[in-house]
This record gives sequence, structure tokens and C-alpha cells, in this order.
Amino acid sequence: MSIPRLLDHIVIAGPDLAESVDWFRDLTGITAAPGGTHPTGTANALVALTVNGEPRPHYIELIGPDPEREGEELPKTFSINRLKKPTLITYAVHPEGIDQVVERARAAGFDPGDVEDLSRRTADGTELQWRLTQAAAPRNYGVPFLIDWGTTEHPGLGDLPSIELVSFERIEVNPGPQQKSTDALGLGDGVAAIRQAQGSRFVLELRTEDGREITI
Repeated sequence: MSIPRLLDHIVIAGPDLAESVDWFRDLTGITAAPGGTHPTGTANALVALTVNGEPRPHYIELIGPDPEREGEELPKTFSINRLKKPTLITYAVHPEGIDQVVERARAAGFDPGDVEDLSRRTADGTELQWRLTQAAAPRNYGVPFLIDWGTTEHPGLGDLPSIELVSFERIEVNPGPQQKSTDALGLGDGVAAIRQAQGSRFVLELRTEDGREITI
């Protein structure tokens, strides 16, 4: 079992949020809970991730265009404007000292991007705020972005439907360059392990309540 120690959330993006929610339900039997909307023109739905049956500050984020802004240009966030179906794009980690991690990575030759403020508004009107790294395009989605929730309650520990997380790792045909960039963060086993195999991608393994193992 390989689970990043500092995992925060796993991002599955798609061109239509409702279709992504349906896709995930058909796959797992779990219906993601509405999360909220972002000023960037996106909206999300969330599923908490447990480990060995215990709640953890981990979750899956299904993200797509805000349905209330239908007719607008598709957002470029997580390359949504280029996607044809739900796609596991990237993930976030929550290290201590996010600013210091950015400085360390830059000194080691990898720029994770500036730390910026972001927010979303939940269905009941509550505004959640956090800080995260926003890398300039073209972004290396194989390396996690960094997030700091500050005083905001972590979404993965809220009242969400949940599913068991078995494993999460990165596959690379040529692991060297990706490993170098990831190592620059200096987070050790806090990030996803990188394994050499055909087809660069993430591999997410989940287990349903009835014991079915699902790979995304």
C-alpha cells in the first residue's frame, strides 16, 4: 500500500461536473457531495477518503465548469477546457510551512509557483478560504501542488460520503526528470511514490464497502 503521508486531495477534472459525478457513482456506488463554486469559474463535488476505516484529511475533488455559468468559455483550471472525459489530473499535499517549501524547491531547481489566496462558496453561502501554489503554464501536473487551509476546517473531515483509499502513486516511463522535480519539494514520503512502467499517469486504488477494488 502506497499512500503519500501529506496527501490532501486528489483532483479528477472533467468538462461537465454533473457527468463526472454520475461517472464516479457508476464506478464506485458513491455520489459525491456538492462542494461549492470558485471565482475561477469552476465548481466541485467531494468524496472523503478513509484509510483502514479511519477518517483522514484526504478527499477526492471532482471539478468542472460551474453549471451556473453555462455559456461561458470553459475554464483553463486543470486543463478543463481541453478534457473530453473525467480525468485524474493531479493532487495536492499539505506540508507545514508552505512558503518555506516553495523557497526550498526553487533553490533545488523546481518552481512550484507562487502561493496565492483562493476561496469557494458552499451551497449554504459559507466562504472557505485557503492558500495554494499556482504554477505558471505549462504546469507539471505530475508534481503535487501545495495547499494550506489555515483556519478553515479541512473538507475531508467534514460530513461527506466516503470511500476507502488503498493506494495512490505516479507511473512514469522515464521517472528521472519527474523524480527530480518532486524531490525538490523536500517532502520525502509526503508525496506520491513514482514507479517506472508504460504510460505516464496516476494510479488510484479504492475499495468499496462491499470489498470491490477499483482502479482509476
